[in-house]
Amino acid sequence: MAGFRDIIGHNQIVDHLKNAIRMEKISHAYIFNGESNAGKMMLAEAFAMALQCENHGDEPCMECRSCHQAKEHNQPDIIYVSHDKPNVISVDDIRQQLNNDIVIKPYNSKYKIYIVDEAEKMNVQAQNALLKTIEEPPTYGIILLLTTNADSFLPTILSRCITLNLKTVNEDLIKSYLMKKYQIPDYQADVCAAFAQGNVGKAIQLAASDEFNELKAAALSIVKKLEDMDLYELNQLIKQINEFKPKIHEYFDLLTLWFRDVLYLKATNDVNNLIFKDEVYDIKKQAAKRSYSGIETILRSLEQSRVRLNANVNFDLVIELLLLTIKEN
Repeated sequence: MAGFRDIIGHNQIVDHLKNAIRMEKISHAYIFNGESNAGKMMLAEAFAMALQCENHGDEPCMECRSCHQAKEHNQPDIIYVSHDKPNVISVDDIRQQLNNDIVIKPYNSKYKIYIVDEAEKMNVQAQNALLKTIEEPPTYGIILLLTTNADSFLPTILSRCITLNLKTVNEDLIKSYLMKKYQIPDYQADVCAAFAQGNVGKAIQLAASDEFNELKAAALSIVKKLEDMDLYELNQLIKQINEFKPKIHEYFDLLTLWFRDVLYLKATNDVNNLIFKDEVYDIKKQAAKRSYSGIETILRSLEQSRVRLNANVNFDLVIELLLLTIKEN
């Protein structure tokens, strides 16, 4: 568990939460809305820690008994609502862990805070049960709903909560954070930050992922040697790509970033803003050989390949068409 100062980006949300603490204008219910790994849990936990901190500031002190308990996830008045079924938060989950518990006063804190992760999984009955508590909460009760899809909530819940929408974080911020925190070189941080598309949690996962590095190496290896391969060798190539079938959309993302680099270098001759800076020699070669229209055709083909796979078109056929397009352009 971390404090507000350890959160990368999301400055508007952090300022909103800290102002609410300072002015003692705390809502009884908040929705943290954003994609997976975007930082919803970090924000919710920092907010909960600060509210329960014994030093009563707008930033958790990290030193008091409550902060120490919160860091170990055993602060008795910060409750995580769990669910046994993987895809549903049931009415029983909400009643037993939240509604029936919130009527009991805090153990030794000012507030009793409930963190409901994956709250979009609440079925209608669970939401209706929660609504009764949100409509008439005890003065000490605070409910934090973390979701990837706030639109899945009943309008009556949305109207009674403060919704905080997480935005993407600047790539340069993510890059500098990765280099400082994880001691990775700038060219690796560039790729992770670009690939994560403003999602700090995803960038951190990528920076620590051997699987991602393997995927990247395989994708770039193919794109660099494809133009010199004979057509009969494509079948072997398709078999290799089959190994990455579960990650094929990430594979396509890497190829898209590669050809955007090629297009960018061709247009500007500027190597400083390339994502794959460590591959500048091969990017220059491809920029010199390929035409603008050819690169744009490849980028369109990558998008079409995604659409075809989502429509359950034969995997090998989709990959074969893509490889031929890359080779011919």
